[in-house]
Amino acid sequence: MAQFLFTASTFTLNLNKMVLPTNLKHVASAAELKQLLNDHENVMVCCGRMGPMCVPVYDVMEDLQDEYPHVEFRDMLFDNPEAGVIRELPECRGFMGLPFTVYYKNGKVVKATSSIQNRDQITAILDKEFQK
Repeated sequence: MAQFLFTASTFTLNLNKMVLPTNLKHVASAAELKQLLNDHENVMVCCGRMGPMCVPVYDVMEDLQDEYPHVEFRDMLFDNPEAGVIRELPECRGFMGLPFTVYYKNGKVVKATSSIQNRDQITAILDKEFQK
């Protein structure tokens, strides 16, 4: 599992856009998410922090990128004001734990989960919602 050492300034990358220090591609704004959903049929966005419930999900997503080339995998910083586009989704309304993970098909939410998810749980959703 990846180990991360960071400070508050770690999140101010990419021309002052708030992003996570992961090896995934990032979504830093609501506009970027909208463009991503317009450009790609299958999208998985994990909205979280660099905590013990989130990092394992990022690690699984990173590992799955080659196995699921038809899916766009992204992270988004939960504490970014722009992440309201995820936090305020009706599908996330009752969520109590991080991360919020949202699966989009053709721009529409098809599944949303919260808290830690393992590889088997994630691949079950990917296989069901984003058939190859």
